[in-house]
This record gives sequence, structure tokens and C-alpha cells, in this order.
Amino acid sequence: MRNQTHTAEFILIGFSTTRGLQNVLFAPCLVFYLVLLGGNTAIVTMACLDPRLHTPMYFFLCNFSVAETLVTSTVVPRMLAGLMVERSAISFGGCLAQFYFYFSLGSTTFLLLAVMSIDRYVAICHPLHYSVILSSRVCIQLALGSWAVPFLFMIPPTIFRSLLSFCSSNQIDHFFCDNAPLLKLSCSDTRLIELGDFLLAILFVLSSFVVIIASYVAIISTILKIPSNTGRQKTFSTCTSHLIVVGIGYGTAIFIYVRPGKSHSTDMNKMVALLTAVVTPFLSPFIFTLRNQKVKEVFSDWLGNLRGLQRTKL
Repeated sequence: MRNQTHTAEFILIGFSTTRGLQNVLFAPCLVFYLVLLGGNTAIVTMACLDPRLHTPMYFFLCNFSVAETLVTSTVVPRMLAGLMVERSAISFGGCLAQFYFYFSLGSTTFLLLAVMSIDRYVAICHPLHYSVILSSRVCIQLALGSWAVPFLFMIPPTIFRSLLSFCSSNQIDHFFCDNAPLLKLSCSDTRLIELGDFLLAILFVLSSFVVIIASYVAIISTILKIPSNTGRQKTFSTCTSHLIVVGIGYGTAIFIYVRPGKSHSTDMNKMVALLTAVVTPFLSPFIFTLRNQKVKEVFSDWLGNLRGLQRTKL
């Protein structure tokens, strides 16, 4: 394809067609984003500084929190700015960069969720060999792979989009440079690109989901062999927060992206994308911490130390 791009920028329509909705969305989205930043910063800080959290489980949780913060930050600040103005413009290069980082980081979160399920599988099904199987070296390799592979695989799709011809409207019917609305503007043949996108979605979303399902089949099989109800409940409680985040994350991603073609509703995708970009990451720190006794203990100790320092100063 020859680069026949006739515009230097795109206009992100977002929710500008419904001005009242823009006003309603700004305050809660801003609050959710700030709470997300604070919650994930707290998780990363505790996981790095407190020796009680220096285990593979919290190492992967720390990576997941960083990835979620970054993927949300590629979309939400610009979206919030767009909610305050009638015309939100983004350069062609900026649009490609947003596309690249959003989907690279999003794929990283899915791979990290799969790695976290493997961690739970080893901890529950092979507890005596946990520290041997998930050694520091293996943990670092799994984390690096989860970050590096998506960033490498997303380079070709981004290059292909830079070569597309956009010779009609430059208005993207979304609040960020999402895949389907961007391709919809092109007057080039995008069928091969769409097929490649579909295959990448299968690679990162469905394949990692299969890993999670396989891990939990083995986990549930092991838990059912535990004789006492208390033991079963205690063991499974270490997995519930992860399962909740998996259900929300994969459900929305499969709904939006693991479907070929452009026929699905853009308005529906915008609302689901808003939930994925803002609400789900906002909930994740609470889901992971409120159901985790060790994190709650560490957080409580940190609060106690802060109160002690304040009293000392007074």
C-alpha cells in the first residue's frame, strides 16, 4: 500500500454528540483515574518495599498493576481533555502511538493474568516445589516475556496502519484511536489487516485464556481432594480476586476485539471500552487487596506507622 494519507490529524468524536453525557462523565472518570493511580502506586510500593510481599505472587501482581496503570494512562488523560472541549484533535503520529501502546500494554495485562494463574497452579498443586519451579530467574523471564512479546508483535500492525490511505473523513467515532473506528476511515483494502488483528487477538486473548482455564481445572481438581470444607475454602480464597479480574477483563475484550469485521455497534463498543479503560482498572486494586489478607495486613501496618510518625511530629 502507498501512503496516501490526506490528513495530518484526526478528530476524536468521543461523546461530543451528547454534550450532557460529556458533562456527566468527566467528574467520575477523573475520580476513578486518580484512585486507580493511587491504588496501584500503593500496591507497587508495598510489593517492592515490604519483605512479606517478596514472593512470585506479588511480583506478578506488581507487574500487572504497572501495566494496568500504563494502559489506562494511554487513553484516559486525552479522553478527559476531550470531554472538556467540543473538538478533540490528535496527530496522525500520535494516533498510531496511542494505538501501539494501548494494544501492546493491553496484551501484556492478559499475558500477566495467565502467568498469575500459573503461579496459583504451582502454589496449590505443587506447594512443596513452589520456590524451585518459580525461582527468581523464572519469574523474571515470565515477566519480561509478558512485556516484550506484545511490544514486538504490535510493531507490524502499527506499520501497516501508517501505510493506509485516509482519503475521506478524518473523524474517528471513538474517544481514542481504537482499531475498528480507525480502519473504518481508510479507503484502502483492510481485509488482510483485519485478519491479522483477529489472529493477534486469538494469540494474546484466547490463548492466554486457555492457559487460565487449564490452570484452574487443575486447581479445582486439587482443591476437591482436600478433605475439609475449611481447607477447601481457604485454598480457593487465594484465587477469587484473580478470577474476578479475569472474568471482567476477558469478557469485555472478547466482546470488543475477538470478532472479525466492522459490523458491530460502535456506540456499544465505546461504552464497553469506557468500562474497560476506566472502571475495570479502578476496581482491580480493591479486588486484589480487599480479598487478600497479607496485603491488608501490610497496608494496616503501613497506616499504623504513618499515624505513629504524625503523632511523633505533633
